[in-house]
Amino acid sequence: MPLSKSKKEDEIKALQQRFEESEIVVLTHYSGLTVLEMEDLRAKLRESGATFKVTKNTLAKIALKGTPYENIVDMFTGPTGVATSTDAVSAAKVANDYAKDNEKFVILGGAMGETVLDAKGIEQLAKLPSLDELRAKIVGLLQAPATQMARVLQAPAQQLVGVTQAYGETGSN
Repeated sequence: MPLSKSKKEDEIKALQQRFEESEIVVLTHYSGLTVLEMEDLRAKLRESGATFKVTKNTLAKIALKGTPYENIVDMFTGPTGVATSTDAVSAAKVANDYAKDNEKFVILGGAMGETVLDAKGIEQLAKLPSLDELRAKIVGLLQAPATQMARVLQAPAQQLVGVTQAYGETGSN
């Protein structure tokens, strides 16, 4: 059933907004995936803060105009699905992991800002730690010196108590 002109315009606006708000766009072919497999993919992407949208290529090409992703317009061929995320790694990571487990799901490439990535580029990006993982590492690094400082500050107090006890024992004899 063809979309009405107003629905097409709404779809273009929604896609344009998605492209403008995303740090990464991963383009895929999903031909042959069952509804359950598509739901599973969407759920995994949602868990990582990413989204997946099946698009009409003509509408997506129009929506790309004026966005940083304008240069990937030629990748929109065949049954195209678009994974997007505000975290530059999560969409690539989930899509790459899903493609490893399902041969019907193929990564075409994508872009990170104006940088066009082929399928190998998406795979390399997927190997990087996500934003949440990086934050956890930074917090761990920041907490480590505080923990060490607390130990150092406690050590003299414990030694002072030991010296005082020893002095008290020798003084009473």
